[in-house]
Amino acid sequence: MGETSNANLLTTGSIPKKIIMFAIPLLWGNLFQQLYNVADSLIVGNFLGNNALAAVSSSGNLIFLMVGFFGGIGVGAGVVIARYFGAGEYEKLKKAIHTALAFGGVCGIFLTVAALILAPQILKLIGTPEEVLPKSLVYFRVYFAGSLGFVIYNFGMGILQSLGDSKSPVIYLIISACLNVILDLVLIGGLGFGVGAAAFATIVSQILSAVLCIRKLRREPEAFRLSFRELRMDGNMLRLIVVNGIPAGIQNSIIAVANVFVQSNINQFGALAMAGCGSYSKIEGFGFIPVTCFSQALTTFIGQNLGAKEYDRAKKGALFGTICGIGIAEVIGIAVFFFSPYLIAAFGGDQKAIEYGIAEAHTIALFYCLLAFSHCMAAIQRGAGRSIVPMFVMMIVWCGVRVTYISIVIRIIPVINVIYWAYPLTWFISSVIFLILFLKTDWIHGLEKQ
Repeated sequence: MGETSNANLLTTGSIPKKIIMFAIPLLWGNLFQQLYNVADSLIVGNFLGNNALAAVSSSGNLIFLMVGFFGGIGVGAGVVIARYFGAGEYEKLKKAIHTALAFGGVCGIFLTVAALILAPQILKLIGTPEEVLPKSLVYFRVYFAGSLGFVIYNFGMGILQSLGDSKSPVIYLIISACLNVILDLVLIGGLGFGVGAAAFATIVSQILSAVLCIRKLRREPEAFRLSFRELRMDGNMLRLIVVNGIPAGIQNSIIAVANVFVQSNINQFGALAMAGCGSYSKIEGFGFIPVTCFSQALTTFIGQNLGAKEYDRAKKGALFGTICGIGIAEVIGIAVFFFSPYLIAAFGGDQKAIEYGIAEAHTIALFYCLLAFSHCMAAIQRGAGRSIVPMFVMMIVWCGVRVTYISIVIRIIPVINVIYWAYPLTWFISSVIFLILFLKTDWIHGLEKQ
């Protein structure tokens, strides 16, 4: 084992320093990940108009629906890998890495085929307006033609993070984000291509990230270095990965289904509502950055420390990471609330579309603290090997309650603000449930019971 690997261990040293130093690169990584989406929308909105912007925006939830399930399985792989890394079981660690990447390759191929076949039916199912449908279909199909690239990148990124390396994936993401922006400007702004070019720019950038992740894994210490000759799926290891990953995948998909339902209701208010709400969703993505980075940091921290049987350290880290995530998310939420008129206007479009986006921001932004709390609690449970817990909470609340609320209330009060309120209401309910579970259940021994 080398010095780099020891430095990546989260089982020793100052808890605040370890979590913050691990989370900071994730913060930058998620920032540049969001730049992918914002670059598409800014350039598409200003060069191609409202219908093209609506096509790109409305595809976001569908993309997360298709990608989210396999991304959840990648999270499951990360939990297993973090556990073996923290415990110093390098033979099992190496087997887990190779199984995860081999399975990721199969998932990427499957996702490509499924998305290309089902794209028209899915877009029609959510009520995509006829004037937007052709552009949405092009964007969706081109994006998923590169499924293998972004699935392998997500698996590779998860593996590196589970090994305590949150810096390398960020560097790769910054490189690919810059490439994405350049390709957008050249293909759309310079050469005048349509929305398909925006999707093409994104997948080329993600494929580059995947290649860089694989290259890094090929240069890890010999004890767990990636070898193409050893790429195969071990049955027992795959079972562990799937057991930890399927609940997270189902959770992601269920949330995406609920969001697709929300999007279908927004679609009923027309292309301007789609464009305005889509613009807000890009801004909102920046508010979610601390939520994502601290939840990712917590899953790895908890996984490594429980693998090393550092139970008291795991508890202290859970508390510190959650407080940081909540505080930073709320500061950003306040900023989004006050600056949303200027931020949303930057995406272009009609004044009415901008007003839709501002109204959504003013309804949701001040409640980012609740979203952060729920995600941090879910991350702690996943790191402890109890991924089925957040799956059920979010399936019941973020899907069941959210869909039921909109279905009933929108018929009584047929205004778009009813849809906006679905998010803070369900975030509050899930936060209460997660708080009770955190205080009342023995989450630290979840791994020992598998």
